[in-house]
Amino acid sequence: MRKIVLGVTGSIAAYKAAALARLFVKNGDEVRVVMTEAATKFVSPLVFRTLTRQSVAVDAFESPGKWEIGHVSLAAWADMMVVAPATANTLAKMRCGIADNLLTSTVLAAKCPVVVAPAMNSGMWNNAATRENVAELVRRGVKVAGPASGFLACGDDGEGRMLEPEEIFSFAASAAMDINK
Repeated sequence: MRKIVLGVTGSIAAYKAAALARLFVKNGDEVRVVMTEAATKFVSPLVFRTLTRQSVAVDAFESPGKWEIGHVSLAAWADMMVVAPATANTLAKMRCGIADNLLTSTVLAAKCPVVVAPAMNSGMWNNAATRENVAELVRRGVKVAGPASGFLACGDDGEGRMLEPEEIFSFAASAAMDINK
């Protein structure tokens, strides 16, 4: 059983994160979800709370049930972090060490492997800034699952589509095995 923090950001692909959480739980993993405020506009925290049987963290200033510093305790607890979907905004914040929400704070405090599954418009994915951000994250050891090419929510057809949940699940399992060697 792995302990996985699933980070969900504000992308239309957030609905796929629910299926990913279900796959991890079905595998016997313990999953705790951290959502950005924007992510809650696409999928309700109740969905993840129901699927994982765990509370969902959104607000860094919310009072926890017991005394703990949310981002630090989540980062220390996790065997792996998976950010899916990972928007261009969140990838840029991760690259620059900006910790202005609970998710980016948790990533910054994490000592475990981090996997990101990018999801964005093709123009954003192909922008030099995004490519440089991702290249730097890879250089630092972040594993990048995707993106895929295909029909995008904006109506474009191109690269930037988040991988399917089964593909991200397999990628994360493979990344965990590589790290444990």
